[in-house]
Amino acid sequence: MRNCIRPDARSIPMVVPYAGGIFSGQGMLVGAFFGVAASDAAQNASVECETRGEFELTKEPALAISQGVRVFWDNTNRRITTTATGNFQVGLCTVAALAADATVRVMLARVPASGA
Repeated sequence: MRNCIRPDARSIPMVVPYAGGIFSGQGMLVGAFFGVAASDAAQNASVECETRGEFELTKEPALAISQGVRVFWDNTNRRITTTATGNFQVGLCTVAALAADATVRVMLARVPASGA
């Protein structure tokens, strides 16, 4: 196919929106795209971001998250939360995280609303 750009689009280049840039392994939201940066990059630079897969990401402090729970990206604080309101759904928790844990394992997936 001449029109196929990326046959397995697991990653895409995204422009870093954050002042201070981003480090490899951090989550990033650009419009309706969420990805995990493959390398460090400065604000307004393009960085390759993984949009599928399982990643260990920073989570909201003192928040316990059960396996299978939908998780959301708090773009203001740049971390995973279970609060849907005002945040962007990024996937599901794959391994339960304790309140004392700094990170949580997340499978990136846009999951339909319950019952859909």
